Amino acid sequence: MNFDVIVLGSGPGGYVTAIRASQLGMKVAVVEKENLGGVCLNWGCIPTKALVKSAQVFDYLQHAEDYGIKAGSPKADFKKIIARSRGVADGMSKGVNFLMKKNKITVIEGYGQLARGKKVVVTANDGSKAEYTAEHIIIATGGRAKELPNLKIDGKKIIGYREALTLPEQPKKMVVVGAGAIGVEFAYFYHTLGTEVTIVEFMEQGLLPREDADVSKELAKIYKKSGINVLANSAVETVETSGKQCKVTVKSRKDESVQVIECDVVLSAAGVTANIENIGLEVLGIETDRGTIKVDEFYRTNVPGIYAIGDVIPTQALAHVASAEGITCVEKIAGLNPEPIDYSNIPGCTYCWPEVSSVGLTEQQAKDQGYELKIGKFPFSASGKASAAGSKDGFVKVIFDAKYGELLGAHMIGANVTEMIAELVLAKKLESTGHEILKAIHPHPTMSEAVMEATAAAYGEVIHL
Repeated sequence: MNFDVIVLGSGPGGYVTAIRASQLGMKVAVVEKENLGGVCLNWGCIPTKALVKSAQVFDYLQHAEDYGIKAGSPKADFKKIIARSRGVADGMSKGVNFLMKKNKITVIEGYGQLARGKKVVVTANDGSKAEYTAEHIIIATGGRAKELPNLKIDGKKIIGYREALTLPEQPKKMVVVGAGAIGVEFAYFYHTLGTEVTIVEFMEQGLLPREDADVSKELAKIYKKSGINVLANSAVETVETSGKQCKVTVKSRKDESVQVIECDVVLSAAGVTANIENIGLEVLGIETDRGTIKVDEFYRTNVPGIYAIGDVIPTQALAHVASAEGITCVEKIAGLNPEPIDYSNIPGCTYCWPEVSSVGLTEQQAKDQGYELKIGKFPFSASGKASAAGSKDGFVKVIFDAKYGELLGAHMIGANVTEMIAELVLAKKLESTGHEILKAIHPHPTMSEAVMEATAAAYGEVIHL
């Protein structure tokens, strides 16, 4: 069968790419070896948020009397929480299947590999092979949990995010290795349900080491207060799994002290590895660099007609980035004139509690680039809406270039701040100045007015501090 576009992978990069290509009048096929929606929808973004929501509801019920409500003694049913999460993911996958049919996209089930002559060979589950051709082939095969050399995932005692979503029983004790988004989200979920959690992070900054240092410190303070053990600037030396429990040997990088932590399960949350093996890159001579595919600003590889988007290229491994890359890619193929993505204006969101969101430069990055800065911070403890909601932890921090008023970065930690960051992304996109943000009237009482207040603090005009 011949197509205009074949997309390898149906994650948030692949299926969005396919739909946009179909909208532009192309004949499109998607090759998927598992479930439509990819890791994000089935094993990442969506089911983890369902778990976090259950944890939040449980936490609310435990503190119902703080709101004047008597709710008894709530109990968490771990198996039902997991089942709800899987049900949410299954429903979303069915929704993507509907979108494929609606947009007349051919779904080819099986494992796709590139072949010479702009061909894709698909091996079905029964071992049979079929060959398809297309003028344009887009690689969107995503990523998987990164395995550390001394932390091999066995799926039982040492697990990745997939297993963490579907454990048959709630562990009493867990060690989470890695304090990025995956690590802190699962740490929050399991700890809230009653698991004793220790987080081990190699980087000195600790929790969310890629975020602004003030945000990392605030989250660490909140986590430690809640009872989560955080070991920053530390490395897992070995994990002994031969006994009933795991024995995790952790060495401090600061003073080289060593401690052994016993737990039921170890969650490896050390990041993502691109899925570029065994898909035919070598056959076509497609260039790679440090485990990712090399592309230009419109996602063209060095081989004409072959493109790559999402986690397989060296950009931020985020669902919304993959979707944007796919849309840009096919719009360029269709002869439109899309502008290249500005990777300095990509929002990042972490769905622990309190939530974390950010865009642009951290304070340290801005200083390292030589900017003279105006920085404003507004704590949610001074927010009327946060006080009314009982969610006073956290703050909004904004960073401006002192010379021109350009918004360089924004960093938030607090209740529902993932819903607030888009305002700053749009402001940065439109090259808004600090004064323009400050003079844009924000509704009261809202969490979002903290953006206006933080901006006011940067310019010495803050009212409520």
